[in-house]
Amino acid sequence: MKRIVMKFGGSSLEDGDKILHVANIIESYFKSYSLIVVVSAMGKITDELLKASERAEKGDQDYIKSFTEYIKDRHIKALKASIKREEVQKETVKSVNELCDELYKALTGVALLKELTPRARDYILSFGERLSALIVGGALIDKGLRVKVLTGGEAGIVTDSNFGEANPLMEATFYQVKERLEKLLQDNIIPLITGFIAEDQYGRITTLGRGGSDFTATLLAASLKANEVWIWTDVDGLMTSDPKLVSNAKVIKSVSYEEAMEMVMFGAKAMHPRAIEPAMLYKIPIVIRNTFNLEAKGTLITDRVQVDKDRPIKMVALVKDVGMISLVGGSMVGARGTAALAFSTLAKQGINIMMISQSVSEADISIVIKREELSKAVNSLELNMLGKGVVREINYEDDVCVLAVVGAGIKYIPGIAARVLNILAKEKVNVFMISSGSSNSLSLVIKEKDSKIALQKVHDEFELDK
Repeated sequence: MKRIVMKFGGSSLEDGDKILHVANIIESYFKSYSLIVVVSAMGKITDELLKASERAEKGDQDYIKSFTEYIKDRHIKALKASIKREEVQKETVKSVNELCDELYKALTGVALLKELTPRARDYILSFGERLSALIVGGALIDKGLRVKVLTGGEAGIVTDSNFGEANPLMEATFYQVKERLEKLLQDNIIPLITGFIAEDQYGRITTLGRGGSDFTATLLAASLKANEVWIWTDVDGLMTSDPKLVSNAKVIKSVSYEEAMEMVMFGAKAMHPRAIEPAMLYKIPIVIRNTFNLEAKGTLITDRVQVDKDRPIKMVALVKDVGMISLVGGSMVGARGTAALAFSTLAKQGINIMMISQSVSEADISIVIKREELSKAVNSLELNMLGKGVVREINYEDDVCVLAVVGAGIKYIPGIAARVLNILAKEKVNVFMISSGSSNSLSLVIKEKDSKIALQKVHDEFELDK
């Protein structure tokens, strides 16, 4: 029987009616497939838990009490809407109450100490997935299905102790997941696993970072040699562009792993970039599907690279809320370590560089960072690099964005960049910086005021709506 890992995101689990819909989907596929189910927290719960942990750090015990009651009420309301049998409902209510009491104690401990360690934050954030898994599990049991609810750590996912952004220890994870879940699958029991959560080697709860539920799904798929991973979300699949900005954007039928990774990095709403790697390594197809539009076929992500000469690119996107910094100086030519000093200066401030360009003359370096970090970055660079006889001036632009063009055709077909630049020139859109990374994408910095027309015209030039 074909083995499928299904992951349901927070938008698919926002309330009791949606959880019941998810349970119906799982039930409809259960007879045809061997299923492993991964769930995120209910919609927006993770953000609310993060806010509560920060309020707890300030010692706000009144907020903790009201917040815990809110969490309890929301989840009990959801389970009553999705679970009909009284005995199943009663048992699930009991489990939810116990978890909420545990959450209250954890938040109170933080409030008393007025200290929120990374380990404590991970522990508090884990309650979102643990609560939603109880309810989805109850809804499936209510339908007569055999289910085993497990946290990611209980399922066998083991990580290092980098709380907040833990890294899986692959060999240990593969061994433990297979050891703990294979028997359940053979007995026709659905393992229902919390996404996002794992454990380190000492049994302490860790989290895999934002988008970690997608990562959980592909890790389980690789460990259990699943045939496919289905990512259930609230969109029909990967799109040729943002439909809010490009009215004729459409769903992309299929892309390669590398193309998909570029697309999600540039903001395509579907899954987390890091989650693609385990599937890519073991050539496990991923399907992006819409929980609320079951007729939609979605987007298939595989190792197959398809290049259409008539439509060599597959997506055009905008990356907004960025700023550009330029370091200029004739003395930079041949001066060793200039770029390294700039990068290390920003790294010390915790600022990530999104895009880099340096002219062959070595007389200037341009970088793109998040706009919210622009002021801090410019101040740090000026303090560390001006007046030392190398960098003459540091300029910045805070009204720019990145136009990203994605598709394997960029690597295999000559002239793609020329076509993009030509259409932008026709629209009198100036390009301040250009970069081509993995050869599956082309990134261009333009003024934000030109972004919408640039996006639409490039989309039309490559006939992405056909």
